[in-house]
Amino acid sequence: METAYMGMGVEVDKGENARLSSLIGAMAVADLVKTTLGPKGMDKILQNVDPNDQSISVTNDGATILGRLALDNPAAKVLVDMSKVQDSQVGDGTTSVAVLCGELLRQAEELLLQQRIHPQTICQGYRRAGQVARSCLETECAVSSVTREDLLKIARTTLSSKLVHAEKEHFANLCLQAVERLKSVGDIGEGLNLDHVQILQLPGGSLRDSYLEEGFLLEKTIGIGQPKRQTNCNILLANTSMDTDKIKIYGSRVQVESLNDVASIESAEKRKMKGKVDKILAHPGVNVFINRQLIYNYPESLMKAGGCMTIEHADFDGMERLAAVTGGDIVSTFDTPENVTLGKCDVIEEVLIGETKVIRFGGCKSGAACTIVLRGSSTHILQEAERSLHDALCILVATIQNPRRIYGGGCTEVRMARAVEALAVKTPGKQALAMQAFAKALLQLPMIIADNGGFDAADLVTKLRAAHAKGDEEMKEDSSSSSNERNYPDFGLDMEHGKIASMDDLGIMESFTSKMQVVTSAAEAAEMILRVDDIIKCAPRRREEMF
Repeated sequence: METAYMGMGVEVDKGENARLSSLIGAMAVADLVKTTLGPKGMDKILQNVDPNDQSISVTNDGATILGRLALDNPAAKVLVDMSKVQDSQVGDGTTSVAVLCGELLRQAEELLLQQRIHPQTICQGYRRAGQVARSCLETECAVSSVTREDLLKIARTTLSSKLVHAEKEHFANLCLQAVERLKSVGDIGEGLNLDHVQILQLPGGSLRDSYLEEGFLLEKTIGIGQPKRQTNCNILLANTSMDTDKIKIYGSRVQVESLNDVASIESAEKRKMKGKVDKILAHPGVNVFINRQLIYNYPESLMKAGGCMTIEHADFDGMERLAAVTGGDIVSTFDTPENVTLGKCDVIEEVLIGETKVIRFGGCKSGAACTIVLRGSSTHILQEAERSLHDALCILVATIQNPRRIYGGGCTEVRMARAVEALAVKTPGKQALAMQAFAKALLQLPMIIADNGGFDAADLVTKLRAAHAKGDEEMKEDSSSSSNERNYPDFGLDMEHGKIASMDDLGIMESFTSKMQVVTSAAEAAEMILRVDDIIKCAPRRREEMF
């Protein structure tokens, strides 16, 4: 009826059709990444369909997979945005948050279609269940003491589901060393800046050959004929044109009557460039000039004569990182040298890694500056390894900023599900059904992890729930349990042997911040999608209507 009063091109899906469209779209996206969850998860090949760019990526990172999808369903886009927020805020848990939201919607679909429960009632039940789950996670599951060994275990757990899982011990140590350098610089609010940790991909060798280099590495070369090592460096960082100052107006032409006129124009260009170089060298103490753009031969020779090392064509990312680690300003004009802060470092030298020449900046003003040099047999492996290390670095930073840990392997999901079920049986009305559905959705995470490992998921999860129930009874009977370090049973899934085991003994730990963000984001996104009853597709306004 409403479409009769709307412009052309407007489509409206109402009621049941709109709700089913939203639910099915979101669940389809969750099912797409479901098989990548857990230490035995599978990878996806992402291939571009552009005829000019058919590059591929091999990954099991949820945010990367979802970010590359071209989606038309609005509810599916909500899951993609939620996964991106998880990646930016915490770094890990991007797949878990999408899968949990999908399972919450799957359970809600059964309540809507089979039991005819109103969406608002389901949302109220989900909201109460989410509060109980978060309270259980914070009071029962979280352990406040986080040692260096715990941080290593958290990093190993994060990397165990990645491509680098075979070398997770090595990479966990690299990530922790890098984060410890950040932590040693200043307090938690200022020191833990991941911009000071660079990840450099250099094809060749094996993943085991990757190492942590103290300082900053730039994959460029020093100017021709200049010394390959400079000490006590005062660095001027610039983004300016250092080619000949030609007339850069499209379609312009200069008409001359003789070759002498051409020579005079070239001479004027040289004088202008020499004036610019003189302004650069007038900065007090400058002996290294790094430019975002090209440096032509003439200004390069002038700077060499003035005793200044030059590095050209440093990319934007490299310039921003250099400014951060050396403490310098990036400038475009050179008329006020007294207002420019020069970057500082002890040594700049050209080194050879494998068959690649790179420039090493040692003893930077920011002592936290370091570079993780990744080696590998192909660019696809290196790209996925970089994504894996990014997740591990982010999760370590989040854990240091909020030093609480939880046990992995489905342990916390079972604990939260038990807490929600305990409240559901005491809750009158239809909200109790929604709360039980929330608990079922939580239990789907360990079910999916076991499925992806090729084990009998139903058997393992029922054994896991029985182990937690038995552990709770034993702790109630044992009056001395309050003095135990473990304030709740720590049983979880041992995916190496396909059985139930102690997560504390296996060293499978996760960040409290990541799990809390997963539960909160998934519940909020599911509630938002459930509240939708209309989908209105608006056509863009035609240009002729503007006149």
